[in-house]
Amino acid sequence: MGDVSRETPAVPDRARRVFGVERLSVAQRYAELLATDGVVRGLIGPREAPRLWDRHLLNCAVVGEVIGRGATVVDVGSGAGLPGLALAIARPDLRVTLLEPLLRRTRFLEEAVETLGLADQVEVLRGRAEEQHGQRTWEVVTARAVAPLEKLARWCLPLAAAHGELVAMKGASAAAEVEEAWPGLRQLGCERPTVAELGAGVLEEPTWVVRVVRPEQGQVGWRGSAGSDRRRPRKQRRNV
Repeated sequence: MGDVSRETPAVPDRARRVFGVERLSVAQRYAELLATDGVVRGLIGPREAPRLWDRHLLNCAVVGEVIGRGATVVDVGSGAGLPGLALAIARPDLRVTLLEPLLRRTRFLEEAVETLGLADQVEVLRGRAEEQHGQRTWEVVTARAVAPLEKLARWCLPLAAAHGELVAMKGASAAAEVEEAWPGLRQLGCERPTVAELGAGVLEEPTWVVRVVRPEQGQVGWRGSAGSDRRRPRKQRRNV
């Protein structure tokens, strides 16, 4: 365990406020996995290890501030489990799916879920978002650093259940990205997205998310507007 203690930064006091006393040890173990196996297996850059808590774990966990109690969540392009695993640790009431297409990453995720004792709360699903269109839905779809907002919405909104939403992690320029993506999102039948600043009073730098509610009618993500060609969604998946 000596090597781990050298590479993993000390647990900051604010982590207790985000993860709670009951789950803090699980979060710490996850940080150790990221700093060791995560780096060795190319999921986390070596330079990221010293700033795992602020830049990754806490940054992702506070997304739970805008997710309702008991919600089902899918983390698209989960990678090393961010934000999905951090959310699951901070919010035991959530049911989280980690959706990731690459085998080496899903293997790491499966091992992490087992090691952290989260098998009853978290599932790992190998695949791409568009492969799940018309197959499954979740109440909340989240993603971090996956794609520009309009493209992300076309991939992710078909995965949102009725009245569900996309909660996309973005940087401080989130509002500008919304403006750029708005014409395309409006064509999908979406209401105007909202931008939320999370982690106030806890994080040194806030987390920014864009929230896009799934249109009440129509099949988003496929060719054309939300109401077009509703009977043939599968033939349109190549465009998302």
